[in-house]
Amino acid sequence: MIYKRSSQLFAEAEKVIPGGVNSPVRAFKAVGGTPIFVKSAKGAYLYDEDGNRLIDYINSWGPMILGHAFEPVVQAVIEKAKLGTSFGMPTELETQIAALAVAMVPNIDKIRFVNSGTEACMSAVRLARGFTKRDKIVKFAGCYHGHSDSFLIQAGSGAITFGSPNSPGVTEGTAKDTLLANYNDLENVKTLIEANENEIAAIIVEPVAGNMGCIPPNKGFLEGLRTLCTANGILLIFDEVMTGFRLARGGVQELFNVDADIVCFGKVIGGGLPVGAFAAREEIMNYLAPLGPVYQAGTLSGNPLAMAAGLAMLQTLDNDRAIFQRLADKTAYLHEGIDKVLKANNVVFTINRIGSMISVHFDARPVVDLKTAGNGDNETFKKFFHGLLNEGVYIAPSAYETWFITDALSYEDLDFTIQAVDKVAKTF
Repeated sequence: MIYKRSSQLFAEAEKVIPGGVNSPVRAFKAVGGTPIFVKSAKGAYLYDEDGNRLIDYINSWGPMILGHAFEPVVQAVIEKAKLGTSFGMPTELETQIAALAVAMVPNIDKIRFVNSGTEACMSAVRLARGFTKRDKIVKFAGCYHGHSDSFLIQAGSGAITFGSPNSPGVTEGTAKDTLLANYNDLENVKTLIEANENEIAAIIVEPVAGNMGCIPPNKGFLEGLRTLCTANGILLIFDEVMTGFRLARGGVQELFNVDADIVCFGKVIGGGLPVGAFAAREEIMNYLAPLGPVYQAGTLSGNPLAMAAGLAMLQTLDNDRAIFQRLADKTAYLHEGIDKVLKANNVVFTINRIGSMISVHFDARPVVDLKTAGNGDNETFKKFFHGLLNEGVYIAPSAYETWFITDALSYEDLDFTIQAVDKVAKTF
């Protein structure tokens, strides 16, 4: 494929935007080459500025669970925009989507909307600290909770890709209150709790990790975290920015039947517009201003366009509950097909999958945490990425990202993808 126009646009962007992009992973630094500039998208496909069509497996990094330009979402945004784009005042729409979200997700009574997943996680941690009157938090190496200072301690995804998991600008004072644990390692968590008795406010975790590739929790891991938190007066925060309303109607809490104390959302809940949210039982949420002492605010929080898009998305998911099984079936079909052709071509690999999230790791050993995710052959991944791109298949330009499956993908699209993987594998 030819990407002349994208190359020209990237050169222009580099003059006025740091690195030419507004989010680092988009820059293709991990895989080499020039980023693809998108002109439009519809259903399962991206259309770039050079006129190429690409089957999309990042889907805006997760939100497009029903496909790009999903008509009910588009129409909801158009109609709402005609009435005004922002008021900085309450609207009925905020209550409608809040009520629906609370009805869909187990173990939450109230929800507050913000503008991003980063904001949601940052606010959830502040709320946990205020509620428990403790300062420290535990996060897991390779889990990414946005770019708030507290979380840029061995974060996943972009931080790994760029080789700077501890970002300059994060103070020592902030870093000392963030305790780092190994994902899927309960004993490690127990050790941290014992060494910091009565000091830990919260444990925050991606219950299914997606920022070091797709890594599901080991059996008993989430249940073990719940037990440890309950026994030690620690709040358990599930960062479901990726998994919320994607892996199940009620997210991971429903899927694994494990209750969190606070749950963070983003991506799907906004229908493709910038939205985040955090939710908990009433006792905890009432600690937020204006009811309680923990302050959190945002001029564009509850923006009517974002609320309209999110409500249309959640209503569709709530009314079509078979969608989660359809997504899981399509992902399993893709998994089986890729597994077959990579084995036929003697490629060393392992595939992780859960629901509509999947990733291919170029190492034969199980991938269960950040360390094992780092064992993959990045040179092979680069060839894999560019090979698929040349065949018209777009995956994340980083070995540390999950793929997201959308309901708009047809089985013909999946077969095309499997055939493309076969062609690329023959070149290794």
